[in-house]
Amino acid sequence: MTLTDQVVKKIIKRLVKGQDYRIEVVALINAEFLQFAIDFFKKVIEAKFANKDVTIDWYKTTFLNRNLSSDEIAINSGLNKKTITNMYNSASKEIVIDASNEHYDVLYQSISNLIEAQPAIDLTLTIKFRGVSVELNINESLIVINTLAVKRSALRGGLWSTAGKRVEKYLMSTLCKIYSVPYENFDQSKIPASMREVDFYLIKGNTYSRCEVKMMGRGNPESADAIFARESNVFVADKLSDLNKQQADMLKVKWVELRGENGYKRFATVLQQLDIPFTDFDGNLDKHLDKILSELIDK
Repeated sequence: MTLTDQVVKKIIKRLVKGQDYRIEVVALINAEFLQFAIDFFKKVIEAKFANKDVTIDWYKTTFLNRNLSSDEIAINSGLNKKTITNMYNSASKEIVIDASNEHYDVLYQSISNLIEAQPAIDLTLTIKFRGVSVELNINESLIVINTLAVKRSALRGGLWSTAGKRVEKYLMSTLCKIYSVPYENFDQSKIPASMREVDFYLIKGNTYSRCEVKMMGRGNPESADAIFARESNVFVADKLSDLNKQQADMLKVKWVELRGENGYKRFATVLQQLDIPFTDFDGNLDKHLDKILSELIDK
């Protein structure tokens, strides 16, 4: 699953303008999750209705069917593939199927035990679609609810990770273009293959300045520590704590806090310190960003 280009544009615009970008990722998570929930409920209706005379376990038969993808089987059982990989050091389809079936049986038994221990609790989930209506008993309802919870968690983790990876180079290229940095000074195709991979490089002749980008909050100092340990030359972040800035200054790492005072404008100071040619910008930022992002992403 990847972020749409439109969301990437919105995130970069918010970052450069010193605004919180997280609302864009949250909105995408909500949209993806709600669409999954609707599609999943449709499948539940079809499966339950088709197996209305089957009393053994229509959910397991239908939603843990080995003909489904590994991702679907894992999520439907209440797991995700990352968890399975951590548990078994593998996510081959056979392992996913075995782990999912085992987990589903344990989950079902746990739900049954809970219901037996608290008989006063009852829950019936009724799903209607195009005139077709099915009712799920408390066991079935809790399994469906658990599946939705696991899916949302998987979406959340995946999309936050994707947001960072998809935005990094676009964000740095945008900052360069705001200040009209010649392309040869940030052309990533010029980076020698033997050089260690980082988020971005600023180039001055034969000097390659390593740039790290972290879309983190002030409460995440570990990410900053990792950047300093990798001996980066430039550190660009959404937010930085005072301690992060002190560490950077002590280690002579040039930093830009997009949400800080002057925000993106500090990038001009970084360019000046690295002796990379640029032109000061004082135009309409919104219009300029629209043009830049269209050039970078719509091409």
